Order: sequence, then C-alpha cells, then structure tokens
Amino acid sequence: MKWQVKYALENLSRDQDVASAAHVGGDAIQIAVHGHPDVLAIISDAHIIDRELIRKYFLEFPVMDFMCGYRKECIWEGGAIRFLKEKNIGWGSAGTLSSALGKDDIRTATHKEYRFAYRLIEQSRSISDLNREFDRIFSLKLWNGKPLRVGMVREYEPTADAIRTLWERFGPVDIVWSINPNGFPRADAIEAGRELGCDVLQWDELKSVLKGR
Repeated sequence: MKWQVKYALENLSRDQDVASAAHVGGDAIQIAVHGHPDVLAIISDAHIIDRELIRKYFLEFPVMDFMCGYRKECIWEGGAIRFLKEKNIGWGSAGTLSSALGKDDIRTATHKEYRFAYRLIEQSRSISDLNREFDRIFSLKLWNGKPLRVGMVREYEPTADAIRTLWERFGPVDIVWSINPNGFPRADAIEAGRELGCDVLQWDELKSVLKGR
C-alpha cells in the first residue's frame, strides 16, 4: 500500500460521514458513506496529473467516482480536467474529497481551492473561447477579441515570491488573480507583477477588465 493511500484511509476513518474505507487495489479505495452510495476514489501521489495518467487509472477502474491528487502541490493539466468532466468524475485535492463526501453527487465535485473563482469566469458573459490550461491557469478572449491569459493564486496575502513562482512554473500571464476573497495581495506582489509585465488583481478589478473598462 502506497503512502498516500495509507494516509487517506487514516484520515477518512476520522470523518463523521464515512462508515468505512478500504483499499481495493492499486491506488483505489472504496468509501462507504452514511446515507449515500459508496464512492470509489483514486488516491494519486503524482506531482502532475495529466490526461494520460487519468486514462491509465480509468482503464483500470472504469467505475471510479473521484480522482484525488493527494499532494498539496499537485498540478492538474487541462486535458486531465476535461477528460474527467467528460466522464462525469469528480476531481480535486484531499480536502475536496473530504468535503464532497456525504453530498448529493461527488461526481460533480471540482477542486475546492479554485471552484468558486472559476465558476465566476464560466458565468461571465463578457468572454469567449475560455480554455482551462491548468487547474490555476486559463486563457480567454474578451468580447472585443482581445486575448488574455490569467493565473490564479490562492494565498491569503500573495507575495512577490508567489507571483514569480506562478510565472516561472506556467509561463507568462497577463493577469495574476488573487482569488482569496478575505485577503489582499501585498505591495511587493503587485510590484513583482509590474516587473514581469502583468497585473495582480482581485475580483472586482478583474471583473472591470473583463467588461472592457
């Protein structure tokens, strides 16, 4: 049994919604949830989850309900996210899995760190050609045809290091969106963005940009 499967089972045993959880082979566990159907979850230790990895898991466990990237630093590529959406399989972090258990449909669950922010973008009528490149990176076109590439950071107070790390890992962006509604980017983060050639914005500021203001 791999380390991440062992830790997942230990943590789930303390979850009040969980009646039982058992290893069923490979990276898969079966979770019995009070008052809800059982859940077959894949617990992956991958640093990067791409479409090919998802396909391998799906071939081995075609009835999987949820794909969990157990590492906190796990990155999800857009192709993997689209595959899971097409197959109606939930995806996200260990926290996402835990919070989705006991809900009506775990198969519609998405990464809790980015769920609300990305839904705002999906519901915007000011954009077109929305493409999710990674869990935290998306590109789009405004109503006037202007393209934008946006990266999301979720820290309470994003620092210059958070901005530079995003840029170095995922390439240039036009906007870094600070998605934590309770925090504010630090002055050094905004300055780092200027040095790199991007704006560091919160939702109200980004919303104005999307509307062409």
